[in-house]
Amino acid sequence: MASFYNNESVIQVVFVTLILGGGCALLAGRAIAATWRNMIVAVLAAFPLAAAVRFVHFALFNEKLLAPKSYLLEAAILLVVICLSFQRTRAAQMVRQYYWLYEPHGFLGWRLRQDAPARRINT
Repeated sequence: MASFYNNESVIQVVFVTLILGGGCALLAGRAIAATWRNMIVAVLAAFPLAAAVRFVHFALFNEKLLAPKSYLLEAAILLVVICLSFQRTRAAQMVRQYYWLYEPHGFLGWRLRQDAPARRINT
């Protein structure tokens, strides 16, 4: 941890990166999925968010602003959170929106219902 953050304690890093940044990533993933956008949009949103978290470390705790290793670590953490949030919201959407067609399958997925209408093929 010391090689990533020089002037901060573990509590400060957890608060800024996981609680503040992770909370923003959670909300961003939900918002992106709620508007039926692609997962790519969520992935791309994680990088500016990581830059904002890096800026908070810089502004509050005198860390280096341009620290590539720290930025990549924060981006990876936020990427995981935003993707999980996106997928959970999308699974809930699919089950709620198309209740006659899909049922929940685990925490992050959905599957075709057994009693779903058969697909018609026009010939």
